[in-house]
Amino acid sequence: MNAPYLPQIELDWKQIDTVFLDMDGTLLDLHFDNYFWLEHLPTRYAEVHGVTREQAVDYLNQHHQQTHGSLHWYCLDHWQAIINTDIVALKQEVAHKIQWRAEAEQFLRYLRTLNKRVVLLTNAHQRSVELKFSHIPMRDHFDDILISHTFQLPKEHEQFWATLEQHYPVHKQRSLFIDDNIRVLQTARAHGVEHLLLVQQPDSTREPNSAHPEFVNLLSYRQIMQA
Repeated sequence: MNAPYLPQIELDWKQIDTVFLDMDGTLLDLHFDNYFWLEHLPTRYAEVHGVTREQAVDYLNQHHQQTHGSLHWYCLDHWQAIINTDIVALKQEVAHKIQWRAEAEQFLRYLRTLNKRVVLLTNAHQRSVELKFSHIPMRDHFDDILISHTFQLPKEHEQFWATLEQHYPVHKQRSLFIDDNIRVLQTARAHGVEHLLLVQQPDSTREPNSAHPEFVNLLSYRQIMQA
């Protein structure tokens, strides 16, 4: 069966030197993370702590709501303290679900043919990054790997890019940033990052998100790779 037609997204690659890429939901299928946090963790927490699954869901949801959008939301050390269980070991139990998003690896190879600087820019905790790298051969695709925990701010924070620039050279007018988080892209745009793309289907098992009017929406990397 032929792949469905998708309109080409015109990027002037001559105006782009650096490509910043999110990891979960952008390069990797968000299904792993959604499954772990919404299905596997509540089940295992209930088993380990002798509570019902409903009680586990309520407890975890409370902490999700309290930390949403903060660095704690992404911090495995924080969550390990909350659940009093080795969270990386729990992730390993379902690590077979860690997968590339469609065409993501091909796109990374394509960027090499264009001689772009390719930078991973993720909110994921260092141990989560290491787990993903141990299952998916990603590391060698990047010139640099930047983790927001290093800067003590999540990418959503209004001071993130200013803080990043103190440690890493960013030519905002000649950078492309691809992410699946609208708030993250809004922050990047407010700081002057010129080229922005919003991933519309971060989880392959769910329907694409509704197109967001503020950004160019990306369904497939085929839309930005020329034949």
